Amino acid sequence: REVVVETIVETIEAGPFEQAGNLSIARDRIYGHHDGMANVYDVIKPANANGSAVLYMVSGGWFSRWAPPEQRAAQFKPLLDAGITVIPVHHGSAPRFKVPEAHADVKRALRHVSKYASAYNVDPDRIGVFGGSAGGHLSLMLGLNGDDGNPAATDPVEQGAARIKAVVAYFPPVDLRSLTGPNDRFPALDFPQDQAAAISPILFVDENDPPTLIVHGDADELVDISSGQSIHDALQVAGAETKMVIIEGGDHGFTNPEHRAEAYAEMVAFFRDQL
Repeated sequence: REVVVETIVETIEAGPFEQAGNLSIARDRIYGHHDGMANVYDVIKPANANGSAVLYMVSGGWFSRWAPPEQRAAQFKPLLDAGITVIPVHHGSAPRFKVPEAHADVKRALRHVSKYASAYNVDPDRIGVFGGSAGGHLSLMLGLNGDDGNPAATDPVEQGAARIKAVVAYFPPVDLRSLTGPNDRFPALDFPQDQAAAISPILFVDENDPPTLIVHGDADELVDISSGQSIHDALQVAGAETKMVIIEGGDHGFTNPEHRAEAYAEMVAFFRDQL
């Protein structure tokens, strides 16, 4: 197994990037497998990369839809212009895979990115994460439930740390204990209720959590603003660094372009300060 791992390291370090305009892209980096299917992330590095990186949770309703990194790059332009490398992470998707498996996937992706950070010209101590809705939930789980890995693991990736320096979550569900069960709209929530506490960010808050920005609209009819407010309040009480931005009239997904721009500007400024 060690020989195989060394071969992978050498392949990655040999130059995974291809040029796409003024961007360097490493596409479809395999970080794990589920039922014979590969889980992947992309690395989108700007010409002015400063060593920091942000993982983007590709997740809406815990569906993780693939798109070419060149297509996603336009969405990330403000972050890329700030010199931040962006890493879209795809997890095992609903309806086949449920929320606990999605969380396990993205946590492994973080370990993998940290392990091979030097190949991507990324500082493993300057990694942030962001996402919206289900992606916001996964972002909070990565930030608030970090660990230093399992040195006894036979899998070298699982030996590595899963630590985040800063979190941005848009309109996140934070307590899944009352949401589990059969669900036509969100089939990823159909898992045993006794597993929900282990993936509810509100239960992982403590004073050692990384700086966290919550952005929520006060007109959100899918994830009520009380959800974002509750995690922000809990972080404050614990003594962790946190900020909440309320978008007046903002709905779920910030479908109004002005609301979306306001939220994105807050996120970019936060990551520039924290990373």
